[in-house]
Parts: sequence; structure tokens; C-alpha cells
Amino acid sequence: MRRTKKNPAGDAALPVIPSELIDQIVKGPMSADAVNAASKAFKKALIERCLGAELSHHLGYVPGAEKPEEASNQRNGTSAKTVLTEDGPLRIDIPRDREGSFDPVLTRRQTIRKALVELVAVGWTVNEYAKGKFKIKRPAWKSCAPA
Repeated sequence: MRRTKKNPAGDAALPVIPSELIDQIVKGPMSADAVNAASKAFKKALIERCLGAELSHHLGYVPGAEKPEEASNQRNGTSAKTVLTEDGPLRIDIPRDREGSFDPVLTRRQTIRKALVELVAVGWTVNEYAKGKFKIKRPAWKSCAPA
């Protein structure tokens, strides 16, 4: 009987990327730096697409479609933000709405990370946070499920 090794990295859960997309990115041999650059570019595009979809859900219509009559809010450009990824810092464009009510779920972890850094800067330790000596108000989580 043949044994199969368990994959600790969890590659089985990764989505399948169409070979046509890979063919558009890879034109020939690539160096490690070129692979990292392509990975960062793909991650940036993916994050920005997810944020755009999240704004579409928030507003109730997709870009290019007519705004519903009852909706007073609409798209209002983007603002740049640097997020920390496994590959290092990545500058992304976050879409905005006119009313300023769009709070993307995808970038909330950055707020918590910044709060922890500020508390450490004033002399508090993460262990004190873990022991409950102080609390960080976390942003509210909005469900992405349609209402």
C-alpha cells in the first residue's frame, strides 16, 4: 500500500489559477526577484479587486451601473495605504465613498497592529495586553453577506 504524505503547508486548499493567466505573467525564465515582483503585483491587484467588490456590496451597485435612486452614497476615488504582507510592505489603493462610511474589512488588522505598536512605544508590553491590563477597541466586524 502506498502512503501519501500530508501536506503541512495546506496547498490543497489553494485555489487553482488558470494557466492562461500564468502564461500572461511568465514570458520566459524568471529570477527570484522577478517571481517576488510578480507575486507582489498579483497580491496588490487581488487585494484592490477585493476592496472594490467590498465597496460595491457596501453601496449596493457595481461600478458602471446606474446608482439606485434611494442611494445617496457613491464612489469617490481612492486613497493610498501601505499594508504589511508576508512579502513586506505593499502600497494599495483603497476605494472611498462620498459619505466616508466605507470601512473595509480587509484592512482592519492594520488598525489593531498600529495600536499595539503605539502601546509598546509608551512602555506597555504585549504580555500586559494578554493579561487583560488594558483593552484595545477593535473595529466592528460587518458581515459581507447580503442583507
